[in-house]
Amino acid sequence: MSHWSDTLPVPSGQRRDQVPRDHSIYPQLLEITLHLRQAMREHFVQLMSRQGLSLEERRHTQAIREKEALLSCLICRMINLLQCEAARVLELQVPLPSEDSRGDVRYGHRDQLSGQPDPVPQLSDCEAAFVSRDLSNRGIDISVFYQSSFQDYNAYQKDKYHKDKNTLGFINLGTSENKLCMDLMTERLQERDMNCIEDALLQYPDWRGQPFLREEVARFLTYYCRAPTRLDPENVVVLNGCCSVFSALAMVLCDPGEAFLIPAPFYGGFAFSSRLYAKVELIPVYLESEVTVTNTQPFQLTVDKLEEALLEARLQGKKVRGLVLINPQNPVGDIYSPDSLMKYLEFAKRYNLHVIIDEIYMLSVFDESITFHSVLSMKSLPDRNRTHVIWGTSKDFGISGFRFGALYTHNKEVVSAVSAFGYLHSISGIVQHKLCQLLHNTEWIDKVYLPTNCYRLREAHKYITAKLKALEIPFHNSRSGLYVWINLKKYLDPCTFEEERLLYCRFLDNKLLLSRGKAYMCKEPGWFCLIFADELPRLKL
Repeated sequence: MSHWSDTLPVPSGQRRDQVPRDHSIYPQLLEITLHLRQAMREHFVQLMSRQGLSLEERRHTQAIREKEALLSCLICRMINLLQCEAARVLELQVPLPSEDSRGDVRYGHRDQLSGQPDPVPQLSDCEAAFVSRDLSNRGIDISVFYQSSFQDYNAYQKDKYHKDKNTLGFINLGTSENKLCMDLMTERLQERDMNCIEDALLQYPDWRGQPFLREEVARFLTYYCRAPTRLDPENVVVLNGCCSVFSALAMVLCDPGEAFLIPAPFYGGFAFSSRLYAKVELIPVYLESEVTVTNTQPFQLTVDKLEEALLEARLQGKKVRGLVLINPQNPVGDIYSPDSLMKYLEFAKRYNLHVIIDEIYMLSVFDESITFHSVLSMKSLPDRNRTHVIWGTSKDFGISGFRFGALYTHNKEVVSAVSAFGYLHSISGIVQHKLCQLLHNTEWIDKVYLPTNCYRLREAHKYITAKLKALEIPFHNSRSGLYVWINLKKYLDPCTFEEERLLYCRFLDNKLLLSRGKAYMCKEPGWFCLIFADELPRLKL
């Protein structure tokens, strides 16, 4: 996933306390840069003011927007640095541009969501970060990273589709949420055993998670992962979401600049999570859709590909500390066989790598002919001290708003280090109680929830794949997860990531949010992730 912050030049070789002899150059340069920015604004406004553009002109217009966004970043960063130095050296307070004067600049990387060319480009909130003296360079990068990653999702949050209140709002089939069993979960969460308010639940918890919840998570995973022996509650850490767990693992297993291998395409949230705090790189192990002699299945992960990616990373001077696996895979939906899992684990042991396995979709396998095998079901692990499992209730139970993620690891040092993050990322005591009650009631889960959830997933999948077949849209056929990995290459001319992005924008123009392959670090342009775990009326619409 590429972002502008990856390409911004960072001044080097000069500390903030090293000041040129001619101090007056700062206000002069600042004034020139401000004039340059205003001239750039006016130039781009003129370029973007035409209406009724053809397809070719739209592509050219989009290229202009890209250049505008990059130049805006560079100039705002120059202003930030110059203003800081001018104020520090000369104690000069240069007034920032007013909100009115800033509001006519676009900072973005695609067309407006309305689908109409915007004669006056709009600046998002993150420009304030660039012209403000309050953010560090790291803060600026994080702000840009956030805006570029979540701009469209934030637009959806402000304009959601509702069958009665907002029929022209966005339909989100790009965020992996299970909305098929909200009726069951709402009913279950309102039952009497869920309602408990005790003094202990209103106070600070054990940072690892309340003991009663960790015990229940260990019991739950022992049962549903078919662990050969009872799992130990002392090996469980509970945080507010699986991405929080992953981010914490990246922090405690890697130093800044080190890396994990991860098969691509992969869940884009991990790229954000690994970078936000830890500054850990995710090195893609690219998988291809084409079936060949060596690639007997689409998007097949082999040890040879892992070996090749590791060797290439080392030749580039990168230190690889681990391997990240998602099982069932997101977004492809494949399930690793026990034999394949063992081969990946043995590869990791051979090179002293940690293995992080995300099993958040383990109960979302809706084809009864397919069996999911958790890594926790293995009688022996090649390196149990470097094998770490993540699971949560967001996908399998459709309660992403609960913000619950659990780590299970035999490594006591990792348990101790990740537990520290509970100080910042713990879950409220009330929610922990509800989660404990939810996971404890295996009779309801086995007899009511799971059969209904699997049936509804299966029916929704059947509906959406039938529509794709009718439209002659190829897709990767899998029987797990909440998504279909669809191939829209035939609509790209030429087949490039730029054309993929333009198609993504066309969907946005029509109030449909999908996730494009580039966000999953897919090697091939044209793939999109379509979430089908939604109510039938919205899917039909």
